[in-house]
Amino acid sequence: MNILNLPLNILIGNGISFFASIALILSCVVNDKREAYKYQVIEALILTVSSAFFLSWTGILTMLIAAARNYLVMNERLSSRLAIIFIIITLIICPLINTMGLIGLLPMIGIIQLTICNYYLKTIKWIKVAFIVNVLIYAVYFIGIYDLVSCATQVITAIIGFISLVKLIKDEKEGNIDSQPNN
Repeated sequence: MNILNLPLNILIGNGISFFASIALILSCVVNDKREAYKYQVIEALILTVSSAFFLSWTGILTMLIAAARNYLVMNERLSSRLAIIFIIITLIICPLINTMGLIGLLPMIGIIQLTICNYYLKTIKWIKVAFIVNVLIYAVYFIGIYDLVSCATQVITAIIGFISLVKLIKDEKEGNIDSQPNN
C-alpha cells in the first residue's frame, strides 16, 4: 500500500476533520471560557492527525502548538513568556518545514493571531471575535490543502460564532449576562 496516495489521504483526512469540526462548532456556541478552550484543545488534536494525511507539516506543528496553548489558556496558565515561546517556535520552524508556499504559511499566521489574542483577551465576547477571525484564516488554508470538510466547517462556524456573538452582545445590553471575564 502506498502511504502517499494523495486521493486516499484526502478522503481519510476529510473524514478525520469531520470530528474536529464538531469540536470547533461546540467551542463557538458555549458561553464559558474554559469549556470553549476545552473544545479547542480537542479540535486541535484531531486536526493534528488529519494534517498528517494532508501532508501538511506546518498544520501538524501549528495544531500541536494550538493544543498546548489552548490547554494553558483553559487552565489560566498562558504566561507572556510561554506565549512568546510559542510565537518564536512558530516563526522559526513553520517556514523551515513549509512545503506548500503561501497557503502553508496561513497556519503560522493563524496560530500567532490566536496566541496573541489568547494572552490579551479575557472576556468571552472578544474571545469569540478572535475565534471568528481565526476560523476565516483557516478556511482559506483548508481549501488550499483540499480539506473541504474543515473549510466548510470553518465558514459555518464563522456564521454560528457571529450569531452567538450577536446574541451575547444583545444579552449583555439587556443585563442577562455579565460582561466581565470568566474566572
